[in-house]
Amino acid sequence: MKTRLFGILLVTTLFFSCKKETKQEVEKKDSKTEVSATKNPLIYPEEKHFKNLRQVTFGGDNAEAYWSFDDSKLVFQSNYKKWNVGCDQMFLMDANQTFDSIAPPMVSTGYGRTTCSYFLPDNKHIIYASTHLADKDCPETPLRKNGKYIWPVYDTFDIFIADLEGNIVKQLTNEKGYDAEPTVSPKGDKIVFTSTRSGDLELYTMNIDGSDVKQITDELGYDGGAFFSPDGTKLIFRSSRPKTEKEIKEYKDLLAEGLVEPTDMELYICNADGSELRQLTDLGNANWSPFFHPSGEKILFSSNYEAERGFPFNLYLIDIDGKNLERVTHGETFDAFPVFSNNGKKLAFSSNRNNGGGRDTNLFIAEWKD
Repeated sequence: MKTRLFGILLVTTLFFSCKKETKQEVEKKDSKTEVSATKNPLIYPEEKHFKNLRQVTFGGDNAEAYWSFDDSKLVFQSNYKKWNVGCDQMFLMDANQTFDSIAPPMVSTGYGRTTCSYFLPDNKHIIYASTHLADKDCPETPLRKNGKYIWPVYDTFDIFIADLEGNIVKQLTNEKGYDAEPTVSPKGDKIVFTSTRSGDLELYTMNIDGSDVKQITDELGYDGGAFFSPDGTKLIFRSSRPKTEKEIKEYKDLLAEGLVEPTDMELYICNADGSELRQLTDLGNANWSPFFHPSGEKILFSSNYEAERGFPFNLYLIDIDGKNLERVTHGETFDAFPVFSNNGKKLAFSSNRNNGGGRDTNLFIAEWKD
């Protein structure tokens, strides 16, 4: 609300200003604006890629905020109890909104658990994965197995299309097993998603209407969180690649229970048809939630490779040839799920910053500068 009021006051001031500014005055004003931006308390001093930063949500776990094709809206998942949900559901927002006192509209069913929503090219529909057909209640969420951090891979997830009022208009998958993590090509023609239909967690693509399903990866390991390049020709994704006999057994045993251990993952890149697959990072620990820079020549991702005890996670940039690794955020807790707007001017991401030392993960939107 404060952001909106500031915008109104700024427009009013500009509209009624009759004074013609000199070049020196304009430069002085721009300089002050830049200084003001760097003094934003949400931005750490080393975070030079953030021209400005605002907090969008103020409680719960809020993540995976994805822009509409026209950059006017975002859809994201949240489990914020004050929004009357028991586990992750999908919510819609205008790009300039902030939810410090009001709740956004829910655009999922409110049943089961949802994950990984994404806009379709018409800006009037979204896709997301949900377990609601199997059970209206939230599924159990195991966090540890034999003392190790794990993620559940629910075999009741399927992918759906819904309108912006929350009405499901089509079911895109109905195979046995896990179908989730769908994202849409910027070209608007393809969806990439992760599925266990082969017996392993592999990437697949399909047309926007669910037709022409093709398997993209076929190596043992968890291939997931895939995104298309800006021109739709490449895919970037995270993967675990168990190699030793012990690692392979542990991976298969966990997967048989619908679980994965996401603590050892690297980034891989390939053409959209799966060809020319190669490993991009070799950093150790967990490297994940990658997203293409608007240029198509860099990847922004989250990693804890510098951490000794699992935290912090920060955002890093790396060229698509694996060179010029650069740290982007400088927090001491958790920064992840970076997503550029389609025009490349803004970045949405999730962070534990400014949460009072608690566990809430909130959405932030930054003005990006290269």
